[in-house]
Amino acid sequence: MNSTVKNCAFSGHRHSIGDLNLQLLDRVVLNLMKTGTKNFYCGMAVGFDLAAAESVLKYKNEYGARLFACIPCNGQSDGYSAKNKQRYDCILQSCDGEIVISDEYHRGCMLARDRFLIENCGVLVCFLRKEKGGTYYTVNYARQKNIKIIEL
Repeated sequence: MNSTVKNCAFSGHRHSIGDLNLQLLDRVVLNLMKTGTKNFYCGMAVGFDLAAAESVLKYKNEYGARLFACIPCNGQSDGYSAKNKQRYDCILQSCDGEIVISDEYHRGCMLARDRFLIENCGVLVCFLRKEKGGTYYTVNYARQKNIKIIEL
């Protein structure tokens, strides 16, 4: 069995997440943990990513799960609002590891992070509402790689 089967990645929009059902997100994360998913990979962007990480943190200790921050570049949170910067820092402190894709920002570092997420997971939980941007790319890449996709 492929070891990535027990790994879950998240991808979702940074903005326009007003209709995101946080209770549904919690139920999906909890069900994944209950059915054996052990490693959760989060891209740490504002919006869906931070909400997904917070959901994992609610249950990870009870189920022996681990959360990994997949950071596209050092300084990712430099432009975040004070509130989101605080959330980001709090999540990082609770993560089981950090994977930094690039030392500094460059045009392709976000896509490199997104490819890393898909190449290291067996299931993608996504929040996709637009047919453009990073989440759209990531979901299509997951489809190409025959990764199980759970759309919220």
